[in-house]
Parts: sequence; structure tokens; C-alpha cells
Amino acid sequence: MIAVLQRVSRSSVSIEGEIKGEIEQGLMVLLGIEDADSQEDIDWLSRKITNMRIFPDEKGVMNKSILETHGELLLISQFTLHASTKKGNRPSYIKAAKPEIAIPLYEACKIQLSQDLGKPIASGEFGANMQVSLINDGPVTIIIDSKNKV
Repeated sequence: MIAVLQRVSRSSVSIEGEIKGEIEQGLMVLLGIEDADSQEDIDWLSRKITNMRIFPDEKGVMNKSILETHGELLLISQFTLHASTKKGNRPSYIKAAKPEIAIPLYEACKIQLSQDLGKPIASGEFGANMQVSLINDGPVTIIIDSKNKV
């Protein structure tokens, strides 16, 4: 799994003009799922996301996690994170998991993140054409790949 974390002061996702999910201060997370992903990837990634110290402390140093700041989280599925651009100019998405694999993993990730965060999270809708809006705070953007644990 690949996750792109963006520290935000506000973020929302709309589908056909209607807001599906929105948050204030916290993290907007884009999530790419591949065939080789499993519950182990979800568990590791969720712990990493909820404990990542990218929020400022009293001195303005990035030293606090979303848990410590009581921030909110918006999760958006994004298969294009697994795009291969090695050949030609048209990206290949061969590594991205097909819906029958990706949807259950995406739903499990939502549940795990909510449990690890200790409160409900907002989300988009898997496979939908979504419009994502955000105000990146910092800007702070972190990319995490569960296949690069070591």
C-alpha cells in the first residue's frame, strides 16, 4: 500500500457536487492498494499514519502525532498511486489492485484507522469520480509505502 499523507487545515471530498466527507485540522490520506497487500500492510500503515509526528508542538517543531493533536482524518482511495511510467507516456496501472481485491482492503483500512485514531474518520467512495479539496498546512506531504518497512 502506498499512502500520501497531507497535513491539512481543511479538506473535503465531493461526488457529483455533494460533499461525501470533510474534515478540519488533521490528515488527508490518499491510499493506493496493490494485489500483494494484506491486513498486515493495513495494520502497519495505520499505526504509522496515526503515530507520524508531523504536527507542530508548542515550539513549532513537528513533534506531535494526529493522536496527540486530536486531529481528524479523511481517507481517499487512489489507484493512480501505483502508476508505472517507465515505458511511453501513458501510465500503466498493472500493479493497482482490481476492485474485488481493493474494496475489502480499503474498507478494512477505514475500520483500522478509525480504531487506531479512536474516532470515526471521513472517506471518499471507492471507484467514484471524486473532487478533492484541501488546504495543505505547511505544506507537509509525506509518502509511505508499506512494502518499504525496512
